[in-house]
Amino acid sequence: MGRNQLSLTLPPFGATQIRLLEKVSNAQAVSGDESDVRKIVIETIRPFVDELKVDALGNVLAIRHGSGETRLKVMVAAHMDEVGLMLTSEEEKPEGFFRFEVIGGIDQRYLLGKSVKIAHQDKFGVIGTKPIHLTTPEERKTSVNIDSMRVDLSGYTNKARIGDRATFATQFQRFGDCIRGKALDNRLGVVALIELLKQPYPNLDLMAAFTVQEELGLRGAQVAAFALNPEMALVLDCTPAYDLPLEIEDPDHLPENTHYNTKLNHGPAIYLADHATLSDPRWIAHLVQTAEENSIPYQFRQPGGGGTDAGSIHLQRSGIPSVSLSTPGRYIHTPAAIASLFDWKNTFYLAYLALQSLTPDILNHER
Repeated sequence: MGRNQLSLTLPPFGATQIRLLEKVSNAQAVSGDESDVRKIVIETIRPFVDELKVDALGNVLAIRHGSGETRLKVMVAAHMDEVGLMLTSEEEKPEGFFRFEVIGGIDQRYLLGKSVKIAHQDKFGVIGTKPIHLTTPEERKTSVNIDSMRVDLSGYTNKARIGDRATFATQFQRFGDCIRGKALDNRLGVVALIELLKQPYPNLDLMAAFTVQEELGLRGAQVAAFALNPEMALVLDCTPAYDLPLEIEDPDHLPENTHYNTKLNHGPAIYLADHATLSDPRWIAHLVQTAEENSIPYQFRQPGGGGTDAGSIHLQRSGIPSVSLSTPGRYIHTPAAIASLFDWKNTFYLAYLALQSLTPDILNHER
């Protein structure tokens, strides 16, 4: 679907939201240590919500009540955590070199030579290993195992502590119509949910869950959904865009990438299925109808691996009808992901309009 001209009555979504995204993208929140992003979320949403709490795992749970007599209880979730590293031990000699474990799904091929920042500290290090000058031809043909890598913090006297988290030191940047940064999975969803909370919904009670430990198995969402006990749930996330060039064997016959999953600049991705969830068909139909009636571009996230918080949410209590809506992003779970501002803006608008038009009648339709 092509680009659209959106109604002027929609909430603004532009420079202010990009600045907030820069702030939360640069913040550090490796799974299990989400405090930096949690503080930003709480500070930003407090004026707009009627109820606000932090649960035992660190989820931020906020409710904005509607004004209608008959209201749906709708949970909207976005995870705050990101993939990263945990320092596990320090070498005795030479000092300043730390072993580490990966937190979340990171391909070890992306680690070598990358700059990292220690959480809550103004300390930077480099993930190092044997330089190419000293390797043999045989060694260069094989990938380096994480056990052979170290985080080099030798420039500091008081270096770090065992258990400290570290993230990629990539700084947020806008270039043209795209944005680059670490942890766009899922700071894109976090900012979109913050913006949704700023808007009134007479027809429903908006139950926002900024969740923790999604990258370790959808843990925070499980606890949040049980506590909130909603009637329906929408998950905002960032999903891989594998719309990359394929290997060309014949220049006159360019191969088609049929395994693209999602594509940049094609709008928000509505989930049909992933390894953890079969999306509720009533939700899917409502999102599609909303998009088409308002000329909002959309695409279907092609079924396959991966999963979102919906995988935990839909199994709580007696079952919660759930769906995921994601902004496509290239190179997620690496030091630098890329996303389209066009896709992100339309993800917010589709979620906003879908919530505005949601009524209890949707649950009366056959699943």
